[in-house]
Amino acid sequence: MAHLHTYDALIVGAGGAGLRAALAAGKNVKTAVVSKLYPTRSHTGTAQGGMCAALANVEEDSWEWHAFDTVKGSDFLADQDAVDIMCREAVTSVHELERMGLPFNRTPQGKIDQRRFGGHTRDHGEAPVRRACYAADRTGHMILQTLYQQCNKEGVEFFNEFFVLDLIMVDGACAGIVAYEIATGQLHIFHAKSVLFATGGFGKMFKITSNAHTLTGDGPGVVYRNGLPLEDMEFFQFHPTGLYRLGILLSEAARGEGGILRNKDGERFMENYAPTIKDLAPRDMVSRAMFSEMKEGRGAGENNDHLLLDLTDVDPEVVEKKLPDITEFARTYLGVEPLEEGVPVVPTAHYAMGGIPTNVKAEVHRNAAGDIVPGFYAAGECACVSVHGANRLGTNSLLDIVVFGRRGGVEMTEYASTHPLLDIPDDVHRRAEEWIEALMEGDGGEPLADIREVLQNEMMDKASVVRSEDTLTDVHETIGKLRARYELTRVRDRSKIFNTELVEHIEFGFLLDMAEALVVSARARTESRGGHYRDDHELREDEHWLKHTYATKRDDGDPELTYRDVTLGRYTPVERKY
Repeated sequence: MAHLHTYDALIVGAGGAGLRAALAAGKNVKTAVVSKLYPTRSHTGTAQGGMCAALANVEEDSWEWHAFDTVKGSDFLADQDAVDIMCREAVTSVHELERMGLPFNRTPQGKIDQRRFGGHTRDHGEAPVRRACYAADRTGHMILQTLYQQCNKEGVEFFNEFFVLDLIMVDGACAGIVAYEIATGQLHIFHAKSVLFATGGFGKMFKITSNAHTLTGDGPGVVYRNGLPLEDMEFFQFHPTGLYRLGILLSEAARGEGGILRNKDGERFMENYAPTIKDLAPRDMVSRAMFSEMKEGRGAGENNDHLLLDLTDVDPEVVEKKLPDITEFARTYLGVEPLEEGVPVVPTAHYAMGGIPTNVKAEVHRNAAGDIVPGFYAAGECACVSVHGANRLGTNSLLDIVVFGRRGGVEMTEYASTHPLLDIPDDVHRRAEEWIEALMEGDGGEPLADIREVLQNEMMDKASVVRSEDTLTDVHETIGKLRARYELTRVRDRSKIFNTELVEHIEFGFLLDMAEALVVSARARTESRGGHYRDDHELREDEHWLKHTYATKRDDGDPELTYRDVTLGRYTPVERKY
């Protein structure tokens, strides 16, 4: 028997977007959060550098300049109505967090301090600007702690270590979820008037990633398997400065404070690629520049397989006070003293621009025409309201989760207050139950870890910073073979209590779905734009490709692609120069 719970508003995921939505809804209606992790272990806690807003506390700034940088950084694929909303509401969002008690760094005058970050400029690209509000290099951690405290204050209920398996759909509307309780192995039905997914990204499809082990695309995977589309899956961002071999992130804040990327000859190579803002160019440009340096033999080390982040000219007091985690990571994991020598770095899979398509109210799209799924919402990295387009600027992610998390929570409150609970069948959990039973019957087959390793290596080699028709075709064929092998595997651990093998098995199925949607979408887009770079189609093609990709899983299992035009505004596409 499955356990039944009833709520007005149900949020799946307890990162920044989920907690902000829960806080907005929990002030008004009966609200619960279902999370695979204990909330303060969510991946938002690893975000280091800051949350941007045009406060103009340190330098002249305006939300219009912020909007321009966001659109330009997105390679003009962002929807400009959504960008305007995010940038206008940024200032209010930062001040709301400040009033909740978030300990931002301060200027000598007591205002929230701000620093530079890649792609953020003043006066429409004239020069870098200090726009990132920060709490040392632990900004995401502070946001997570602050929001969790506020949710507890408002009486939001938490179901921790519950894993979402299925959506409950009634006549095209969302009426809840089915979840697996990891501690007991029992199924739970969460019957709700409104549901919001905030389950994070899916970077674990790549070998080298800054993403936690839990970022496996569960939310988008459930949506995809229920016949709903995913948007712009081909656009995946690689952060330039992941620790060599490990992928652990060194925040852009290091370059914002004066750090410099150098090749094996000690050359500051970004001057050749972005002469105006150099090392603070958008992440897609810096990652490709690093890839080019290594490809042309100017990488560091015996294998020419990394570059160096030089912090030796940065004031040591600034490094230790404003970048404590970054420097400690270099010392702990690589044995490098960042104040005296370059830190080995490589581009690392970092952020999914694509995901569950939504409008600016966080309502989920049913199709490329923009029709919505009543009662269903999404926010954060699992969603795609398309404020990031083809490339996200640093610090816009923490802004995105707070702005659209709050908007989603407000809309859930309105919907739950004006709509009744939908009737659901008694056996609504049966599909998930049969799925789990099938996974735990019969022989085990080959180890899942072997299949996962092949996927991660292939995606890293053939569908990461640089792609082509040949590499994408190869990895697509590999995914098909891996799926056939995966379907023969079974869970060896037959226990019910904390069966982490079962959870990992289901997670990998979602990763396969995410990888397939990415590769099929990328093969179809015969241009280069933002995080999607095709060396066989190097030019951006606005005439043909100024549109969003929608990938929907057909009944036969293959993705079907449709498209929606980008929402333009004040800024028309031009060549991206920095």
